[in-house]
Amino acid sequence: MKGNRDIEVLIVEDDLRIAEIQKRFLDLIDGFQAVGIAASYVEAKTLIEILQPDLILLDVYFPDMNGLELLKETKILTKQIDVIMITAAKEIDKVQAAIRLGVFDYIIKPVIFDRFKQSLQRYKEYRENLLKLSKENSHVSQQEVDKLLWKENDSINNERAYLPKGIDPLTLEKVIEVLGKVKTGLTAETVAKEVGVSRTTARRYLEHLVSIEKIEADLSYGTVGRPERVYILVDNMINKLAE
Repeated sequence: MKGNRDIEVLIVEDDLRIAEIQKRFLDLIDGFQAVGIAASYVEAKTLIEILQPDLILLDVYFPDMNGLELLKETKILTKQIDVIMITAAKEIDKVQAAIRLGVFDYIIKPVIFDRFKQSLQRYKEYRENLLKLSKENSHVSQQEVDKLLWKENDSINNERAYLPKGIDPLTLEKVIEVLGKVKTGLTAETVAKEVGVSRTTARRYLEHLVSIEKIEADLSYGTVGRPERVYILVDNMINKLAE
């Protein structure tokens, strides 16, 4: 592993506007340097070979290639280059394939800067720990291995770190817990009473969960009055359909 210096990053993204945003994000995070942008398979292969970057930010969809195939080729050629997928691909088979091929992280577009920063900082910490361990000895303890790997608690803490302003993690967990107790949808008013918050506050938390696709929202048409918006956990919807 190379010494103490900025981590060199190659951006592989065919949308140059998005690539430039990623470059600007990198410029805001200490310890990283964008060394190039590749918008096609040929450019990516050439720059990987010439620049030998530490890290690649890689999309899945390209007009002339599948990013997962480039990932596979890169991993076969060298084990020294790490990859973070940044893509709109949400299909579980693509996520699974990327994980099996050894990606450090998988970020779904549109990219939130806080999520991007958290991933890059975690990668930087991983490299620093690895470099330190390689200098000190050739064997590691279980605790040292755990520090190198993503742990469940780390993921929970990191998820809380980039919650939107006005969303408290404990209240969010209570809202999810209330929704999880029933198989049918609940209104914001019902959730508010169960959690002990105002209807407006409950609605804010519920709409946040809709935005991250944790729950679904639909309209319920009663016998009188205007239709009400009801919310149901996605997992509960799947279970209900399976019955």
